[in-house]
Amino acid sequence: MPDIKVISTGKTYSCQEGGSLLRTLLDGGEFIDNACNGVGVCGKCKIKVISGAVSELTDNEKNILTEGELRDGVRLACMVEVYGDTEVQLLKKELKHKVLVKGYMPEDFVPDDHDGGYGAAIDIGTTTVVTALVDMKTGDEISYASMVNAQKSYGLDVLTRITYEYENGEKGIHQLQEAIVGSINDMLDEACGKAGLDRHVVRHITVGANCTMMHMLLGVDARSIGKAPFIPEFTEAQTLKCSDIGIDVAEGADLYCLPQVSGYIGADIVAGAYVCQLDKAMSNVLFIDIGTNGEIVLSKGGDLLCCSCAAGPALEGMNISSGMRAAEGAVEDVYVREDGIELHTIGDKAPVGICGSGILAILRELLKTGIVTKRGAFIKYEKLADDDWRKKYVRLNGTKREFVMNEEPELLVTQGDVRQVQLAKGAILSGFMALLNKAGITMEDLDCVMIAGQFGAHLPEDSLISVGILPEDVRGKMKYVGNSSKTGAYMALMSEKAKREMEELAEKMHYFELAETDNYERVLMKASVFPSFDN
Repeated sequence: MPDIKVISTGKTYSCQEGGSLLRTLLDGGEFIDNACNGVGVCGKCKIKVISGAVSELTDNEKNILTEGELRDGVRLACMVEVYGDTEVQLLKKELKHKVLVKGYMPEDFVPDDHDGGYGAAIDIGTTTVVTALVDMKTGDEISYASMVNAQKSYGLDVLTRITYEYENGEKGIHQLQEAIVGSINDMLDEACGKAGLDRHVVRHITVGANCTMMHMLLGVDARSIGKAPFIPEFTEAQTLKCSDIGIDVAEGADLYCLPQVSGYIGADIVAGAYVCQLDKAMSNVLFIDIGTNGEIVLSKGGDLLCCSCAAGPALEGMNISSGMRAAEGAVEDVYVREDGIELHTIGDKAPVGICGSGILAILRELLKTGIVTKRGAFIKYEKLADDDWRKKYVRLNGTKREFVMNEEPELLVTQGDVRQVQLAKGAILSGFMALLNKAGITMEDLDCVMIAGQFGAHLPEDSLISVGILPEDVRGKMKYVGNSSKTGAYMALMSEKAKREMEELAEKMHYFELAETDNYERVLMKASVFPSFDN
C-alpha cells in the first residue's frame, strides 16, 4: 500500500492503491475543510502535492483552481486518488473557533435538592458541541468545554452525514457514533481538568441535540430522516447508561437524552421552547434557531406550531467562495463606504475568510449601496460610470461579476455566494410566513421574536432585517436567548420535574411540513426577494 507523508505535520498514513487522499487524511485526524463532503464543488480542501503518483487533474479542479495554483501543484484533496508513495503539504491550519456556551435561564427555575456529585449538560449541534460541568449540590456550572463536531469529517450538515450512512451502512453508523462519543470524552476531560477533577467523577449526563445528531450519538440508523416521509426511529426521551455507548465516566453513570417532536424538530428545539416558556406565553411569540436548518416555533397564546426549513450551510460560512466557520480571523461585520471598506474580524486578527454573520453583513452593505439588486443580481459593470465610487469594488471575472472585499488575502463575494444566501433567506422567511398564515395572524400581531443558537447569537438585528431573513415588522421585538439547547439540558440535569415537563411539551408541539402547505412555492418565491433600499 502506498504511503502519504504530510510535510506540514510530519505524519505518514497508509492508503489503499487508488484510494481517496481526502478520506485518508481525514481518517488520520488531519484538518481539511470539506464543505461539500468530497464531491469537488466547494473548493475548500486545497492541498499541495509535492511529489508522488496521483490521479490526473479533473475538470472540477481546472474550473475551481487558479492558474497560479495549478502551476504550484495545488489540488483538491477530494479529487485526488493515490497510486504510489506521495508527499503533500496542507495549506490551512485549524483555527480557534468562537463557540456559544451560555444562554438565557428562566428566573423561576427551581432545581431539585442534590446531596452532591457532578453532572454534565451537553448540547450537540451539527457544527459545534458544548459541555458544561455542573456541581449538582450547588447547581453551579463550574467549567465548560467546546469544540467543532468531529463528525465534520463525514459532512458539514445532517444530510451529507446521512448520505455517508447510506454509502457505508453499519460501518458509517459506527464511525459517526465513534466520532461524537470521542468528542464528548475529550470535552469531559477538558472541562474536568479545568476544575481539577477526573472525568470519572461525572455520574449524570443530559443531552440536547437535533434529531439526526441524537440518532448518531446513540448509534441508531438515521437514514430514514433523510428521505420522505422523514420518520425518525424514535422521538421519545431516552434513558440509558453512559457506558452503553462508550462515554467513559463514573461506573453506572446515567445518560438522559431530551425528547423530540419529529425528524427536523429535535430535542434542541424542545429545550428552547421549554427554556423560553412558549407554552405559557399569553401573547404571540416566535422562536427561531438559525443554522444549517432553520427551526421555528410559533406560540399563539400558548398553542405551539412548528416547522423546519433547509437553510443550507451558507449562513454558517460554508458554500461561500471565501467562507469559513466563526473562527479567529473570520470577517464578522463589514461597512462599505466611498472612502474604503471597514472590516471587523473575530479576535481582531488579520482577515482570512468570511463567516456567516460576515456574509450577511456584506450582503447588507451590497444591498444598501445598490451593488446588488433586490432580485439578488450584481449591478451590471458597464452601467457603472467611471466616476461611480462603487466601480473600484466590482470586478469582472470573464463575464462574471464579483465584489472585492479585501485584496490581500483576496476575499471575494460572487454571484453564487449571493444566491446561496438568497436560498437560505427565502427558506427561513417562508417558514416564518407559513407559520403565521397557518395560525391566522400577521407580522404586526407578533409581540416577541426569540433568536436562539450559536449562529443567531452573533447576528445583529440590522443584518437580519436588512437582508430580509426577518421582516421589518419585528424590528425592536427581538430577544437573544443564546444556547437554549444547553440550558434545557442543564434544567433536565437538575430537575426531574423539568424532564417530565419537557416530555409533555414535546407532545404539545404540532409539526407540519412546509412543502405540504397551500401555495408554498409562491410564498417561497416572495420570501426570496431582498428588501429594497433608496440608493
